Amino acid sequence: MIARLDEVWRAIDPVRLRRTLLDMLDIYSPSGKEEDIQLYLEDLLSRSGFRVERQEVEHERYNLRVTMGSREPELYLVGHVDTVPAWDLEEFEAHEEGNLIRGLGSADMKGGCAAMVEAWLALTDALKPEERPSLGLLLVVGEEENGDGSAVFLERYRPPWVVIGEPTGLAACFAHYGYLEAGFVTRGLRSHSSLPELGNNAVESMLRLLLHLGKAQLFDRERGEIVYSIRELSSSRAGFVVPDRCEAWIDLHLPPDMDPAVLQESIRSIATDAGRFIPELNMELSFDFSAPGYDLGNDSRPVRLVEEIYARLGRTPDLSAFRSHSDGNLFHAAGTCPIILGPGFLENAHTPDEQVLFHEVAEAARIYAALGLGMG
Repeated sequence: MIARLDEVWRAIDPVRLRRTLLDMLDIYSPSGKEEDIQLYLEDLLSRSGFRVERQEVEHERYNLRVTMGSREPELYLVGHVDTVPAWDLEEFEAHEEGNLIRGLGSADMKGGCAAMVEAWLALTDALKPEERPSLGLLLVVGEEENGDGSAVFLERYRPPWVVIGEPTGLAACFAHYGYLEAGFVTRGLRSHSSLPELGNNAVESMLRLLLHLGKAQLFDRERGEIVYSIRELSSSRAGFVVPDRCEAWIDLHLPPDMDPAVLQESIRSIATDAGRFIPELNMELSFDFSAPGYDLGNDSRPVRLVEEIYARLGRTPDLSAFRSHSDGNLFHAAGTCPIILGPGFLENAHTPDEQVLFHEVAEAARIYAALGLGMG
């Protein structure tokens, strides 16, 4: 078993961890406005005696990077501090219900970030400088938008492994779905709303197009492997008229071994075929963003280390694939092996009911500390 692990686990302070998490939840940090929470975390880490490096992404936006140990880390703990925006802050504000902590970003992923910071502080408290593992901690901005924080880090550093604390319910995901964003525009002919027969309704064309796509075997939700969601649907607004433009965006999550380029061509073929069934269909299709998935396999030193740690905790490791998009795709494309592992669950992330169980956050801190010791 990993040397000194019991001492480090004893140094994990649940009171300090809870305070860190609640403080982070009280700081509103949507993508693009992360400076306040980075100032808080920079001060917290600096007080532990480390020099915290700022990696500038753009004006008033920066990552925080800190390392311990005597050599370049083989492993970085990586968390993103940004959240999706809240249209009603009161609806998303932090509050406690016993072991349950609710609030914007509690699962995605301030719970994971707080656990990583606590693991870092526990390693610092329990071990002398010469005993500490070679480990990195990276707190990035911009994950909920385009991953610009991680992209800046990867311009200079390419660690062999990272652990990203996205919400997985503490499953250790060594595989990751790919992602594809598809945009559709239908165009019609505007006419007065009382005379629809004189126009061509772009919304009706879009609805028929989406139904046609949904009937394709590729998108069979019961038997297919692709996870898709119609994210946005909007039309031209010009008063009491038949709309002449409609736009839709679809998120598609692909199994790790599926090539996004192949899926693009399949979608183009299905959408083009819709013209046989939809009168006067005038359609544009674009793919603004794609990222391939990956599968790191189940035969590596980190896999065996995870199995050892989970056995020590009395847990059965779940090595399933992560279904959402994350900075993991970006790290893998740069040659780094990313493990996705964190407290909380995806199903309530980005919703007013976002929540995380505090005991899961504390367990994540123990796992991160053990991985740091074992890999460092």
